[in-house]
Amino acid sequence: MQHQRAELPARITGSAEAESFFTSCFSDCDPTVENLFVAHLDSQARCLHLSRHIGDACSTDFPLRTIVATAASLGTAGLVLAHNHPSGDSRPSLSDFRATKKLCAVAEALDCFVLDHLVFGGGQCSSMRQLGVI
Repeated sequence: MQHQRAELPARITGSAEAESFFTSCFSDCDPTVENLFVAHLDSQARCLHLSRHIGDACSTDFPLRTIVATAASLGTAGLVLAHNHPSGDSRPSLSDFRATKKLCAVAEALDCFVLDHLVFGGGQCSSMRQLGVI
């Protein structure tokens, strides 16, 4: 896992801004392995912290405890997640749906809002918010 503090806070207020933000994040990644990015937002929708979790060609770890612990320590108001599918299919998998719903439930208990979880693949992007999962 890699962490970085956002130097120039980007505002992520919706799915379009999230897609643009994460597109630039994925430009530095090996497209043959799955990567998960988690952006922690303040109450003004500015990115406070960005973490990257690197997997393999088939999956990546979804570190729920780490995401929640970081959110609690930073006082995160919102979360935006994005990961890629090296297969090129931008449709969320069943495990993607389950992990996202679980995170939403835990985040709600912390008064933290999950803005979206995006899945990139084959030059396309799917938004779990737009699909009605969140």
